[in-house]
Amino acid sequence: MDLHQLYIFTNVVEHKSFSKAAQALYLSQSTVSSHIQSLEKHLGKPLFDRIGRDTTLTPYGERLYYWAVKLLKLKDEALMDIKQSASSLAGMIRIAVSSVPGQYIVPKMIKDFHDSYSQVTFSIKQGPSRTVAEKVLSGAVDLGVLGEKYDNDKLHYIPLLKEKLVLIAPENFQIGTPVTVESLKEYPFIMRNADSGTKAMLEKFLRKYNMKESSLNIIAWSDSGETLFELVKQGVGVSIVSEIAARGLANQSQIQIHHIKDFDDVRYFYLVYNKQKTLALPAKLFLKKFSPEEELEE
Repeated sequence: MDLHQLYIFTNVVEHKSFSKAAQALYLSQSTVSSHIQSLEKHLGKPLFDRIGRDTTLTPYGERLYYWAVKLLKLKDEALMDIKQSASSLAGMIRIAVSSVPGQYIVPKMIKDFHDSYSQVTFSIKQGPSRTVAEKVLSGAVDLGVLGEKYDNDKLHYIPLLKEKLVLIAPENFQIGTPVTVESLKEYPFIMRNADSGTKAMLEKFLRKYNMKESSLNIIAWSDSGETLFELVKQGVGVSIVSEIAARGLANQSQIQIHHIKDFDDVRYFYLVYNKQKTLALPAKLFLKKFSPEEELEE
């Protein structure tokens, strides 16, 4: 039994005739009869009594007509809802963000977008860059903003902006200048966790100079960027962090910033989406606003 059969069935009922229903549906009478017979076979009950020239419903046919009308109406409502949602500017965008974009980049992006599309709401999940990539890959969120690329054919990365990493130290901490790679061993060090984009870039930098993480005097590891900054402010040690994040605290005279000699590597923050995930219109518009060159499937 399918909706098309039910549609033919309701037409026979409403026209009180197989031939008139066939004419209305632009089908042959034999085709209409075949569909009704299939329904009766599927249900194991007769739907019509054929008495002379009259076609009347059996009690089973009456019950089926009651439900068929409801099902066909529900189908029409479902199709209408899907068509309207495809062009609706209302809805929710689910975004996963790593710590630096979540604090310093994404709020401004959402403000700019919300100014144009005030009916759209946001759900924001924060975690390490690797977790952000995993959430986008699994379809748990629509979009991600993170500071490291994780190769996967399903993920498409759009560069948003670039920055360098810098050394930060407590306000009254004595730091010799210039800061070199070797001099990093001299200071108590606070390290980000293994899944952050900052940590991934720092590991690449250390490998470049054949330097192991174990050679650093690591006092603490932190999952939280805010905790890491607070540890630095309290004088526990130094750390290497996003320059964007560091500038915010330095402007408040809470820490000092130093560039590391020969550390000219830059990293990008990316907007990422899953190419295999069907995005609703609000998420597509968000992508278009911040990457107008993107070609998205309708």
